[in-house]
Amino acid sequence: MSTQYIFTTHRLSRRFPPDRQVISDISLSFLPGAKIGVLGYNGAGKSTLLRVMAGRDTEFDGQAQLA
Repeated sequence: MSTQYIFTTHRLSRRFPPDRQVISDISLSFLPGAKIGVLGYNGAGKSTLLRVMAGRDTEFDGQAQLA
């Protein structure tokens, strides 16, 4: 039986010019019905991660895929 994830990231990284790394090498997978929370300090990349997940930010390295 294979697992069907609804969203996955693999080695996701996001940098803002000139040299601000906000997300570095994140790999995640979510199952249907999963409830998630995103916690972190100000400027840690929470909103950036959610924008990538929503498809609103496409300027990242790595993979992000909605199933």
